[in-house]
Amino acid sequence: MNIGIVKEPTDNRVAIVPPSLPKLAKLGVNFLIEEGAGEKSMYSDADYSEGAKVVDRKTLLGESDVIISISPLPSSEWQEGKTLISQFQPYNEPEVIDQLKEKGVHAFSLDMIPRTTLAQAMDVLSSMASIAGYKAVLEAAQYLPRYFPMMITAAGSVKPSKVLVLGAGVAGLQAIATARRLGAMVEAFDTRAAAKEEVQSLGARFIEVEGAKDDTAAGGYAVEQSEDFIKRQRAEVQKRAMNSDIIITTAQVRGRKGPLLVPGSTVEAMKKGSVIVDLAASTGGNCELTQNDQVVNHNGVTIIGNSNLSALMPQDASFLYSNNLVNFLNLIIVDGAVNMDLENEIIKGSLITA
Repeated sequence: MNIGIVKEPTDNRVAIVPPSLPKLAKLGVNFLIEEGAGEKSMYSDADYSEGAKVVDRKTLLGESDVIISISPLPSSEWQEGKTLISQFQPYNEPEVIDQLKEKGVHAFSLDMIPRTTLAQAMDVLSSMASIAGYKAVLEAAQYLPRYFPMMITAAGSVKPSKVLVLGAGVAGLQAIATARRLGAMVEAFDTRAAAKEEVQSLGARFIEVEGAKDDTAAGGYAVEQSEDFIKRQRAEVQKRAMNSDIIITTAQVRGRKGPLLVPGSTVEAMKKGSVIVDLAASTGGNCELTQNDQVVNHNGVTIIGNSNLSALMPQDASFLYSNNLVNFLNLIIVDGAVNMDLENEIIKGSLITA
């Protein structure tokens, strides 16, 4: 069986890096890699030559039984009987399942892997979210016209910047940790009760708004809240935002538009020079004025809308993504063939078309 790894047309990452190939040797399969697939992640074709055969895209698509990509292949490249491994996001685009079935394609969607302890080593969403949280702080620092830490100099003392993180999941916690390392004062808010202890363990202050819905069955995602809670939440956020230099928003509800946490009125109340980094931009944004994949300036406040910040650190992002795939492939490839055992909760959760 041949497994192909394609070059991402609009992403600097690559799904599998050369150091991962020896870890997959025991699977009893052959690997094909598209020419130039790893270049933007700092891996040359020569780096892949020992563990994979470097081929052009047409050859790879024709000869591969399993095709791996970070972003889904265009439907024009789907071929009947092939197995595709990618991130199809069926919660956001449910029609993709019927489209795959019509083409007779088997598909595993990596974003559907259950977010459980058992599947943690395969969780590409968490791996990429951690990088995004780190990078969000660095992106904010690039636009912020002042220091992060307190600085005491002969010319005077500079107060530390204030950072507000909305959503304390994987990305939010990494953002908190990074901002704290840079010396900022950090506050964080999350509707999930379990987040409080994690936020405080990183040295940040946790903002509490009473009355949040229980989230224990949400699989690590936020849940939709009542209108009353949302009103009180927005009032508290606006009060904190007026004194913040940076706001980083990370809140997403699976399969739904990202919750609005920072309305335009809040942006209007912020200090000139402040920065908002919206990691939920691709699902509508947590900030009302966010424009996906764009940096805008509103009344002196910079708003960065980017849900794919991990792609800006392609080498480490590819390394972590690849490690996740090594663990996943070791689960679904048995004796040189694809294992579609629906008794396995990870396979059942990620296999969207059998």
